[in-house]
Amino acid sequence: MALGLQTESSGGGDITPIVKWDAKAGDLIKVDRENDGSGWVKNETEMTLPISFAMDFDNMQIGWLSFASGAPDFQMVDLGERMPPKPSDDHKQCFRVKIASGDLGLREFSHSAKTVMRSMDKLHDQFVAGQAANAGKTPVVTIGGTETVKIDTPQGELRFKVPEWSINQWVDRPAMFDGGVAPSQPSTQPAPEAGFSAPAGSPPPAQAAANPLF
Repeated sequence: MALGLQTESSGGGDITPIVKWDAKAGDLIKVDRENDGSGWVKNETEMTLPISFAMDFDNMQIGWLSFASGAPDFQMVDLGERMPPKPSDDHKQCFRVKIASGDLGLREFSHSAKTVMRSMDKLHDQFVAGQAANAGKTPVVTIGGTETVKIDTPQGELRFKVPEWSINQWVDRPAMFDGGVAPSQPSTQPAPEAGFSAPAGSPPPAQAAANPLF
């Protein structure tokens, strides 16, 4: 793996919402917590592909993840630092990275499945290859579909689906990654398509046109 992450504390304070990848169904799922009046409930929304978002590779992390306690226990380090010792037999290697778009807002994306980590490793290689030509910019990642990965095991063949993703452009670093907010866009403006082209016949405001992802 060529990646890296940080330690996440649990309980209290602001918690960045997440998206998760279902490696069996091949679904990207947005997870939100909402108060329904009687307490906090978790709402999951399957996102439609293709979908695009900025990915904060500059602050990516790797480490260990366990759900043995019922809550995620991350033991992480920043990219480039030595991998921390494995905390327990229940912990698995993982990555964690922030993503952002006008539709998703700021979210965290992490995974511990080897199939998804290998796919992320290839995506990170693409980021490294494009860094020099895009200094100071942040990559936009598009998930166009899924790729089926077959694994032979003693119990037979298992099939998993990993994101079919790539970096399709580089943009100015989104303010959301550094505690800022996305610029507001008129409610009459349709959501941007995956290719980020402006709607025909009705150009967006200047700010949105410069970076319609946000």
